Amino acid sequence: MNTVPTKVLAGVVVPDTPLVAQSMDYARTISAPYLFNHAVRSWLFAAQLGQLRDVDHDAEVVAVGTLLHDIGLTDSVTGPRRFEIEGADVARTFVRERGFDERRAQLIWDSVALNSTPSIGLFKEAEVALCTAGIGLDFGGRAFDEIPTSTMKAILDAFPRLQMKKRITDCFCCIIETKPETTYDNFARDFGEKFVADYRRPSSVVDFLMNSPFEE
Repeated sequence: MNTVPTKVLAGVVVPDTPLVAQSMDYARTISAPYLFNHAVRSWLFAAQLGQLRDVDHDAEVVAVGTLLHDIGLTDSVTGPRRFEIEGADVARTFVRERGFDERRAQLIWDSVALNSTPSIGLFKEAEVALCTAGIGLDFGGRAFDEIPTSTMKAILDAFPRLQMKKRITDCFCCIIETKPETTYDNFARDFGEKFVADYRRPSSVVDFLMNSPFEE
């Protein structure tokens, strides 16, 4: 584990480095308040889980990966691909420009790109797995009971959810309506099928296989 300066934020010991501060400022500047708070809570949950589980990890990578994991949902980071990939590319460039080597930059990319794919992310490197775990905890409550009650209260008091369930549902429905072609193989499809009238996923894995140019 890298040794870096630390501070206590909402009851959790976290790294206190210039890059973490820059990542926080960047996320705050481009994100809606509910989305920024979600990113910070995800970081705090990831950090706390790493400590509680005694996981050897690069705390600065976990901090930056979680803080930037949803920048692809902002108006500042857009493009034709699924939001996780757009965000991952920008996050990787962000850390490269600030001195991360290629291995650490790739861990950032993986943390952002896989943030909504826990069936893969949880089994990656410790940093990616912890980012995925912290994000999943804040999004859907996975591992909720591992966080001490006092710490949970401190995190929620410092960074309230601000109608997170409704606001992020609206966000994903907007993606469904404006970029449906990015939703055929990921979790955003679930929001379209539940909340958006007449949504039809653009394609399926079965269609992809059966319509391939091979005879068999």
